[in-house]
Amino acid sequence: QVQLVESGGGLVQAGGSLRLSCAASAHTLSSYGMGWFRQAPGKEREFVAAANWSGARTYYADSVKGRFTISRDNAKNTVYLQMNSLKPEDTAVYYCAARMSVLVATTKHEYKYWGQGTQVTVSS
Repeated sequence: QVQLVESGGGLVQAGGSLRLSCAASAHTLSSYGMGWFRQAPGKEREFVAAANWSGARTYYADSVKGRFTISRDNAKNTVYLQMNSLKPEDTAVYYCAARMSVLVATTKHEYKYWGQGTQVTVSS
């Protein structure tokens, strides 16, 4: 069982930056592939970014490529999402997710563990 707790969300103006953190309870976070997803009101939860066990391999949704960066510090059991050049369409609840695999995954169905989410609001 892995517990995930996100933090770092908030209100920011368009063009600004935020860094989300996801603290995991796992003893060996390096055994887990990690991902970030988001869900806007009235929309499906969508993939944002994912990293393999070491963080050496990462994948991004086209909508955030070049603006967002996923990273992980396994020693601190923490995964990050650096978000730059934020746009109003990035407004959503952001969720951290973990899967019991060292490989990367980009679909929500491949993740077993989820955090409670953190709200990100980007004003125009």
